[in-house]
Amino acid sequence: MTKERSPGFKLGLVILIGALLAIPLLMVYGLVWDRQGQSQTATNSVAAGWGGPQILSGPVMVIPYTEETVETVTENGKQKSRTITVTKQLYLSPVRNSADVTLDAEEKRLSIYRPVVYTARINGKAQFSIPDDLNRYGIKADQLLFDRAELRIGVSDARGLQAQNKVTVDGKPVSLRSGKGLLASGSSGFHAFVDWSDGADAPLDVTYDYSMRGNGRISMVPRAEQTIWNVSSKWPHPGFGGDFLPDERTVSDDGFTATYSIANLALGQAIVQKEDISPPIQYEPNDYGSYAATRANDPSVSQAVQINLVQPVNLYKQVDRAVKYGFLFIGFTFVAFLMFDIIGGARVAAAEYILTGAGLILFFVMLLAFAELIGFSWAYLVASGAIIGLVSAYSAAILGSWRRSGFIAALLAGLYSLLYVLLSLEELSLLIGSVLLFVALAAVMYLTRNVDWSGLGRRQEDEEPILAES
Repeated sequence: MTKERSPGFKLGLVILIGALLAIPLLMVYGLVWDRQGQSQTATNSVAAGWGGPQILSGPVMVIPYTEETVETVTENGKQKSRTITVTKQLYLSPVRNSADVTLDAEEKRLSIYRPVVYTARINGKAQFSIPDDLNRYGIKADQLLFDRAELRIGVSDARGLQAQNKVTVDGKPVSLRSGKGLLASGSSGFHAFVDWSDGADAPLDVTYDYSMRGNGRISMVPRAEQTIWNVSSKWPHPGFGGDFLPDERTVSDDGFTATYSIANLALGQAIVQKEDISPPIQYEPNDYGSYAATRANDPSVSQAVQINLVQPVNLYKQVDRAVKYGFLFIGFTFVAFLMFDIIGGARVAAAEYILTGAGLILFFVMLLAFAELIGFSWAYLVASGAIIGLVSAYSAAILGSWRRSGFIAALLAGLYSLLYVLLSLEELSLLIGSVLLFVALAAVMYLTRNVDWSGLGRRQEDEEPILAES
């Protein structure tokens, strides 16, 4: 006759098996990251032909100016000083820049992936004027070569620029040329030559109208003394980030609108610069800590508005979060089996624990596979239904009763329902999870209050098993 093992030994065996199941669970976790990487690769391939996440900057007027410098040279063993004239560039931001930005966004299907792409139309006005205190920057107006001025607009991925773009200066159209963008946009974009011969006496009015393609997000770098942007789109899932949030915004199922009004004082930079400003930092909404640290170490980084076109359900993040609850399913199911074993008299072998755990882990693989095809919610329903049916049918043979199997099915249905709620209510997930664990621990402590863990059964033999068949 096989020697009966003590409840303590069975508990230790269950803990060991649960720990070993961490290996395949971590492999599933790695699979999610791999599929997410493939999704990003697919998005990048879309960007190769459509346009990547765009950073807009400008318009900015770039005016050459002359400056005399003294240099010392050695001729015939003697040092001589001579004066030379060099040409440098002055970056002049507008006094006022206002624009209407319209984003026409859609999901572009590529195999099983659906990256969000957009076509942006930017229509705006800007006014340039030489500041009265120009001398404070070490430059005099007579040093400026106004007839060689250039109007520059920065676009980080110029491949996305569309046709029929136009710029007018004081009501007159100017020819647009590629390149010579702004550093804040990665030195990419387009420019136009401007003859601003009376620049010292009269302001310059500029209107611009251009369109471009991009994907995922759009960032805009404010450069004027007063910047006003009105952004609108029919995409109903915006994510507002960057260094400035909109002053006004509306979000509905029909789309969103956002209005930004940014003063130069908030930028911490003059409208006159002898060097172009550096690009802004791009960051994800959950990565603000590293962004803040980078800005603290490099205050010269330009500031920007960032609007993310968010997919309503990022299935990889949802599955990633679900996998983190994998031990919740394994632990609760194993505890139920252990209670039936110790208190109810059903004998559960180590192999049966392993097979049941494998089925519970398979749920996450099925969830990921089906989510890529039919969406997260339907995939969750299909995968959970399949695993509940599989484990409950198997537990009927293990526990020797369909009634006990019904308890396992109800337990798993409750766990899967709870997990879906936890994934939907991210802010309350910790609270709900901690309360659930408290209730579960209290239930286990109550059911095992009379178990002799070092012996072969209960301390009071005359009591009937709580989980035994009636």
